Amino acid sequence: MRPSVALLFLCLLLPAASVAQAADTAGPRCRPAALAVAVDAGHGPGIPGATSSRGVPEYDFNLRLAKELVAALRAAGFPKASLLDPKGEDLPPAARAARANAAGAGLLLSVHHDSVQPQFLETWTVDGRARRYCDRFAGYSVFYSQRNPDAAQSLELAKAIGRELTGAGLSFTRHHAADIPGERRPLVDATVGVSRYDGLAVLAGARMPAVLIEAGVIVNRDEELALSGAERQQKTARAMARAVVSWCAAPKAR
Repeated sequence: MRPSVALLFLCLLLPAASVAQAADTAGPRCRPAALAVAVDAGHGPGIPGATSSRGVPEYDFNLRLAKELVAALRAAGFPKASLLDPKGEDLPPAARAARANAAGAGLLLSVHHDSVQPQFLETWTVDGRARRYCDRFAGYSVFYSQRNPDAAQSLELAKAIGRELTGAGLSFTRHHAADIPGERRPLVDATVGVSRYDGLAVLAGARMPAVLIEAGVIVNRDEELALSGAERQQKTARAMARAVVSWCAAPKAR
């Protein structure tokens, strides 16, 4: 082949190679400004969930943290973050997933606070009333469901949340992995506290990546006090917001 022809042939190849290289480079998973993040404050005022060691309903903890999370997400560049159930309608879990679906949410974060199995509870007296507590377990848990249609992305987000929570100095609990009735949730990432829980309807019914977070154990007397404070709530919310930022910025799966 003559040199001029070879040079022309090489020039014709270069644009095609550039296109192929661009095709192999995935963009970010999502655009923060466009992503609607539904933040679910688990349970409701009429069906409040667990009760803390001092008699405070779980929903009170959930709602405070959910509001902190919405604020942290908006500050991190997600203006479409909002409470899924701002009126506290006591929606069942499947209805929460359905509401997120109907709203066109691109992400669902369900916020909860934890308890333990009844056999671990002891009794103490608070303000003249008998209350139940367990100081044996403490720490957060992060759950995803393999039944979620986007289970792979849900798991990636769950791991990102776990990494940010541990990076913020928080510890996770392993009591949900115990081989006892009511538990047996596989711990799929034992470094950052991510477990699989396929029976969670709020995750399984969501048509978008979805994660449930137990922010801590409110029947633990010391941890309850920490979870009640603004410092712990803000630390948890900001860690979760950072996780959503990193998850959103990661390349799209090909």
